[in-house]
Amino acid sequence: MTITRMLTRTVTADTTETITAPALPADDRTGDGYDWMNTLNGSGWVPLPGWGSEGWDAGAWPYIIFTVARHRDEVGELFGYGTYVEGDTRAHWYRSQEACFEALTEDVFFHWKSGQSHGPQNLPPTAAGLAARDRQPYDPAF
Repeated sequence: MTITRMLTRTVTADTTETITAPALPADDRTGDGYDWMNTLNGSGWVPLPGWGSEGWDAGAWPYIIFTVARHRDEVGELFGYGTYVEGDTRAHWYRSQEACFEALTEDVFFHWKSGQSHGPQNLPPTAAGLAARDRQPYDPAF
């Protein structure tokens, strides 16, 4: 069985260039987040379970799910992260991995700070105050 990635045209958040990249599957509203994660197979997107030095929760499955993707176009590499929040999906693409990780840290931090997911104790007032070790993926493969 051959799986064809669905591509979409979008604009990178850091360089504002128009690109074509893998589309984040939309929620079909017939199941929960675990069912939605099954739609990621072959899409170019993979779930991101942990963030930071201790693998703190990136989201709160099955309600809040973070995903990541990498793609190469004619200019170079692209880095994406996507969110699923109670059925609503959104994709963000960046030319720079550093810019992608910064934005992802901000998003994950929001959920830690609001108590929606488990993160480090004694969080600073903003994501910018996090130690460098908590501003990157737990799994270096990402």
